[in-house]
Amino acid sequence: MEIEMKIRGLMMDPVTNMPIVILKDSGGQILPIWVGIYEANAIALEIEKVSTPRPMTHDLIKNVLTGLETGVEKVVVSELRDDTFYAVIWLKKDGASISIDSRPSDALALALRLDCPIYVDELVLKNAKTAANVSDKAGSDELRRWLEGLNDEDFGRYKM
Repeated sequence: MEIEMKIRGLMMDPVTNMPIVILKDSGGQILPIWVGIYEANAIALEIEKVSTPRPMTHDLIKNVLTGLETGVEKVVVSELRDDTFYAVIWLKKDGASISIDSRPSDALALALRLDCPIYVDELVLKNAKTAANVSDKAGSDELRRWLEGLNDEDFGRYKM
């Protein structure tokens, strides 16, 4: 089963200093996904509706899909394997559904640009919680408590 989530914000992990995209469902369940600097920048540009003089990669993909009259039905964070998230972009062309393997950061950046729904597989949410609970990484409990205690002010300018 897939659970619809929204991008709640983009922030920096205080432990690793890497960007984190925070997904949140209507029930308040959150899923943090660590992303690269460039991917975070692509997401931040769209969150803030910053236009660039030339199309960035995700804008180019949007333009290609639009030019080919292909829609994006949804993006799904579909799997968590070896501490790595996987995603699928579901396209719709002439009544046919086409699945495209993607990094979650790229799928999320595209979903923002095309205003399509974002889903997370229920098993991914369950496995992410399990991984957080059994992780032996230094500071993982502190980070989990910090993420669970976030409020609107914590997201700064990248909240949605």
